[in-house]
Amino acid sequence: MTEEKTAASPAGTPAEVFGAFLKLGLTSFGGPIAHLGYFRDELVTRRKWIDEKGYADLVALCQFLPGPASSQVGFAMGLLRGGPLGALAAWSAFTLPSALILFIFATAATALDNPLGQGLLHGLKLVAVAVVAQAVWGMARSLTPDKPRAGIALAAIIIVTLGGAFGQLAAIALGAVSGLMLCREAAAEHKASFSFGISRSAGLTCLLMFLLLLFGLPLLVSVMDWQGLRLFDAFYRSGALVFGGGHVVLPLLEAEVVRPGWVSENAFLAGYGVAQVVPGPLFTFSAYLGAVMGPAPNGVAGAAIALVAIFLPGFLLLLGTLPFWDRLSTYPLAQAAMRGANAAVVGVLGAALYNPVWTSAVLTSADFALALSGFLLLVVWKAPPWIVVVLMAACAILLQLSA
Repeated sequence: MTEEKTAASPAGTPAEVFGAFLKLGLTSFGGPIAHLGYFRDELVTRRKWIDEKGYADLVALCQFLPGPASSQVGFAMGLLRGGPLGALAAWSAFTLPSALILFIFATAATALDNPLGQGLLHGLKLVAVAVVAQAVWGMARSLTPDKPRAGIALAAIIIVTLGGAFGQLAAIALGAVSGLMLCREAAAEHKASFSFGISRSAGLTCLLMFLLLLFGLPLLVSVMDWQGLRLFDAFYRSGALVFGGGHVVLPLLEAEVVRPGWVSENAFLAGYGVAQVVPGPLFTFSAYLGAVMGPAPNGVAGAAIALVAIFLPGFLLLLGTLPFWDRLSTYPLAQAAMRGANAAVVGVLGAALYNPVWTSAVLTSADFALALSGFLLLVVWKAPPWIVVVLMAACAILLQLSA
């Protein structure tokens, strides 16, 4: 099959890409869907790096793949505009602002060991309840619109609840298999017509690297007593299994870092709350977790390892799939499997909403009232997340000081 190319060579420079994405990294609030809107305004409408159809095709591909969709779109746009160095520039400029903010918060966490700080941390945990509930609500409406997919989501909740450490993976895998049987709707029309200059051999190499790391890292961990390798493996597997948006990484990371005792449940949820108020991708939550780890490497080294590891699988999958997307996206079975996997994702996130998010944060009737208020502000009044964070943190501090 002959591949149609929209750009034979990079049309810009890595420096240009870095400047454009640094602006986006400092101003893109609101989560992955909002990020895609910011990208369209800046890169399609204003800078005209790609046309509307090419951008829509690229978004469809990144939503099809596991990983952080908005970061994958940004990485691909950087590749298109500035080549491999442009892709690296796009990722670093879009990611580092929020990663640095979260790292600073991690290093200052010990200063919060007082009534004021404890109130702030508890407020951030309640923010996590509201944000995750909003994510479950929105994803359920779009990804489980019929009885078969609602049933897959319910089954996923049961599997995650009873399945222990491997429950999330089993739920997503069984969701994809169920989708093949239950979600065979008419294939959605998709006519992709772009290429980023990646040969099929290079794409296959990236896919092979993805699989080798996914299955090889656990084997290395079993024979090598090195915490840095365990850390890389945990975050790599979490990044490799995220379907349906950045919030889905919450239960995966909780299973990897809280259950082994690397990060306390309170610190985990407090960091997740702060991650809602910063610009850029939610995956930068990994930098916070790497920094606050109990076992070394932590601090700067832990943050760097976690940050690279969680983004790497999504980028390898993107580079591996780009040369084959035209054909793959037209297969009805591939579309059916993704419908089932996405429905299972709703169940995975729903289970996480209860444990650990709800059980760790909602301890009193006042907590319930605050969490519900935050949820309604996000869903009904469409309040920006940063406003919800500020209001709920302030209310939690007042409750803590008046207790």
